[in-house]
Order: sequence, then C-alpha cells, then structure tokens
Amino acid sequence: MRSVTINRKTKETDISLSLNLDGTGKSNINTGCGFLNHMLTLFASHGRFDLDVTCIGDIDVDFHHSAEDIGICLGQAFEKALGDKKGITRYGSFILPMDETLILTAADISGRCCLCYDLDIPTQKIGSFDTELVEEFFYAFVRNCQMSLHIRKLDGKNSHHIVEGAFKSVARTLKAAVAINPETKDEIPSTKGVL
Repeated sequence: MRSVTINRKTKETDISLSLNLDGTGKSNINTGCGFLNHMLTLFASHGRFDLDVTCIGDIDVDFHHSAEDIGICLGQAFEKALGDKKGITRYGSFILPMDETLILTAADISGRCCLCYDLDIPTQKIGSFDTELVEEFFYAFVRNCQMSLHIRKLDGKNSHHIVEGAFKSVARTLKAAVAINPETKDEIPSTKGVL
C-alpha cells in the first residue's frame, strides 16, 4: 500500500498529513480555512486518494503560511508514497468542465519540478481566502513532489468555479499519473532507468 504520514512543525504552522494513493477518496480535512478544506476534500474525492489533514496555522495573520505549508506536506507525501516510482503511468492529463469554466491540467512525475500556471481568477478573494494562494499552494506541492504540472484556464468567469475546477482537474490528472500500469509494473517509466 502506497501510504505515508507527514508531520511538519514550524513557528507558523503545525501540520499532520496522511495520504493513501490507493484509497477510495475518504478525507478528514481541518486547515482552519473553510475554502481550503473544501478544495482538499474535492481533491481527495476526485483523485480517489484517502487524505487526512490537520493544520494549526497563524491564520490571524492570513492563510498564506497554512496554504503553502500544506502544499509542501502534500508534495512530500506524494514523493514518499511513490517511492522509486516503479510501475507508475507517470503522465496524466484531464480537461474538466464546470459550468462556464473549462480547466486543462497535465502532469509528468519526472523528478524535476516545474509549474506552468495560467489561471486568470477574476477576484482577489473567495470568501476570506486570497486567490493568489492557489498558485502558492501548487508551487509548493510541485517543488516537493518533484513533478511538472501545467494548469491552464481555457474558459471561465466565476472565481469559485475556476479554482474548484483546477483542484478537481489536478486530482484526476494525478490519479492517472500515479496509477500502476500492469504492463510495466516492474519498470521505471524512463529510458534513464530512474525518475
């Protein structure tokens, strides 16, 4: 079973995160931010990942440190749960429609970190959540998971739909990328022999 628990404590956040890549989409999320709870719950459900997150953060300042540090922990959890990456599909992509919004995502679990982020979000906030933190979250995730991730808005006007579409699409992309390919289950999916 590809599962791991990450604990990370700084002067700004205290996080416990458990991830099972081969789960059923169950989650228990408490980040101190309602909107981020919602996004991570959707991420777990659409990726079929079991995900528990507890974060005590300095939310009296804002949600920046919590969002970034949860992204760090989630990236570390994916990296550790994937191990040597033997047998994984490696690549994934998805185009997700949500009402007027259309989001394209693609990933390569390559061992190299690259985020290509093109979400034009019309509002600066969704509730009390700063929308600029979406990019911070995904950048922290990619940097710690060592993967390439493209997130692009093809259409959309509603900020909530755009961000929700991105989290759902990334989840479905990662579900495909981390899946074990039965035809190559004993192989590293790279001509280099390592990822």
